[in-house]
Amino acid sequence: MKKISIIKMTGLILSSLTLSLLLLQCTKTGVNAKVLDRSLSSIPDSGVFSPFYDTTLIAVRDATPDVNDRIIQRGVKTIIKQYCATSNCHGGAITPSFLTYNDIMRYISPGNPTGSKLWEFITTNDFNKAMPPVNSNSELSLTDKTIIYNWILNGAKENPALIDFRNAALKIISNGCGSANCHNQGTATGGWARKGLIAGLTSADTSQYIYTNPSTGAQTVYCQLSNVNLRNQVWAAYKDSVRRFYTDTVANASFRPYKTFSTPISALSTRGPLNTYDDLLLDIMYPKSARSNSSVQYIDGSGNKFYAKGNYLNVSSSLVSRIDSTLLLANPYTGVFATSQQGDMAYGDGGLKPSEVALIKAWYFADPNIPDIWKYGLNNAGIFKYRKSGNIIHH
Repeated sequence: MKKISIIKMTGLILSSLTLSLLLLQCTKTGVNAKVLDRSLSSIPDSGVFSPFYDTTLIAVRDATPDVNDRIIQRGVKTIIKQYCATSNCHGGAITPSFLTYNDIMRYISPGNPTGSKLWEFITTNDFNKAMPPVNSNSELSLTDKTIIYNWILNGAKENPALIDFRNAALKIISNGCGSANCHNQGTATGGWARKGLIAGLTSADTSQYIYTNPSTGAQTVYCQLSNVNLRNQVWAAYKDSVRRFYTDTVANASFRPYKTFSTPISALSTRGPLNTYDDLLLDIMYPKSARSNSSVQYIDGSGNKFYAKGNYLNVSSSLVSRIDSTLLLANPYTGVFATSQQGDMAYGDGGLKPSEVALIKAWYFADPNIPDIWKYGLNNAGIFKYRKSGNIIHH
């Protein structure tokens, strides 16, 4: 009897200890859960490219896709597989399944992230619904949640389209090219003001600074038009004059751009601004090489010298050819292809990654606001040719 009592007592002690440990663990989990906020306090960055699959082959790729023909970017399927569709969870015996696009789409309201069950699962603070479970110690990062949010917002497509490419491409170009000493509105208009090209503005309206190249140590003087309102007015007026002139060069001859981004008129500003979507459209449709030259292109009856060409198609550079070294550009007016690439962002040591170049190219050829002549040339003759294969991009 005594032996049985000891055994029973030992069992009771072990059971009590186990229960105590479980209660302690639950308490600890509960305390931690109270301070865990899985929601997003602000709208995610729309400039994050958000595909379903990790690899996207762009529509205008070469027959054998080159280095700038594919976008490699962490996608929704990979995120869901990592956190939800594991072999011991929604990728195995546990239902529902989250293995395929169709599986995931059962919990998606395309265009409406906050109305989608999947978004509720990964952001809710109701820990009975949270996915992945809070006690798994595996929580989606802000970047992963942003990718899922944008993917749903843009229509939750299996394969990306213009709406997925545009914002991401604009962000890359604006952040990478629109710095103060590069393709920047303030620097362009500041150079004009300091040179006295803008009536009523002088160097006093600008701020000047010195840029030191970290690689060579060479110093370059730049200046910016400090007053944002004046800057916006000047740049908007310039773009308006360009568009009016090239719409009808005879009727709008007085709008011929006098200012230039290059020497000898404005030595302090050598690049055209690419800060906004409208800036990009201007640069694409009326390339800088037409709007600004280092030599005089026209002298009017009063002896005024102009550095802008009269034919905006007679150019040998474009936005795409300046960034994509896999392509050669043909002059849209003459049809003659260049013999060497202009950009050096893929085969060379450039500032953009191949996936970024591919993303920009995907946006460029998908955007209906970019005229076909700047994609495929006059009468679909083709103005972009792959260097290695010789294949010409046609509509």
